[in-house]
Amino acid sequence: MQLITGKAKIAAVLGWPIEHSRSPLLHNFWLQRYQIDGAYIPLAVKSEDFKSVIKGMMAAGFKGCNVTIPHKEAAYQCCDYVDETAKKMGSVNTLWFTQDGKIHGTSTDGAGFVASLNDSGVNVSGKKILVLGAGGAARSVAYCLQRDSAQVTITNRTLKRAEQLVQDLGEGDILEWQSWNQELGKFDVLVNTTSLGMEGKEDFQFDLKNASPDLIVTDIVYVPRVTPLLAAAQLKGLKTVEGLGMLLHQARLGFTQWFGVDPKVDSELTEFVANSLKK
Repeated sequence: MQLITGKAKIAAVLGWPIEHSRSPLLHNFWLQRYQIDGAYIPLAVKSEDFKSVIKGMMAAGFKGCNVTIPHKEAAYQCCDYVDETAKKMGSVNTLWFTQDGKIHGTSTDGAGFVASLNDSGVNVSGKKILVLGAGGAARSVAYCLQRDSAQVTITNRTLKRAEQLVQDLGEGDILEWQSWNQELGKFDVLVNTTSLGMEGKEDFQFDLKNASPDLIVTDIVYVPRVTPLLAAAQLKGLKTVEGLGMLLHQARLGFTQWFGVDPKVDSELTEFVANSLKK
């Protein structure tokens, strides 16, 4: 077990609730792997306390933090500097504090998703990609796909939300939710960013019969690890990319900023976190 000292670098994840977060598992796994004097801790923080907790963390010498529901927009408002990705999102999930007392922020979800595709041998440049959903995850994923030269189409059960997302992104196409199953043959990659298919959530009604044999099917849901969508795609012999890779890759930038090491996402880490999902 890696022991920490008074010189330890400390980071955290803030949310309300926070019990569900797997971030402490994977960050502390990396700290152990690289023998870093540091710790990453979960903090349950109510919305009304968020700003004061951030100030307290800075005063206490924390290196930064991740933020999850419901704090991503509030975290954005706390930042002195944000990058272009965060500006498009209007929210952040990763903060780091500098010695001059400034707060830097970014959103790593979309980049983590693209990295997980790359890890699976999928290059998105020039690909026609259909994104299911128009929420915060869809926004981050779609922006980073477009940034890497993919052609993105958005479909959502509420059409107005899809239209608003495409308008905010400044590019992209829209497909009515009732039509996406029939139009699936036009796309190279299918991305589910909704909670449909997540354990304990609403059932996912879909039909892959019009998919081309080369379609790549992805899902950002990772509980269960093999979602109904991924299971159906695998039965058809289609290539699939699970959501756990996005969770792992989105964590890398924060770890690098706080602890000074760019950590590797590999099979050992994947299985370690995956085993925790079964408990």
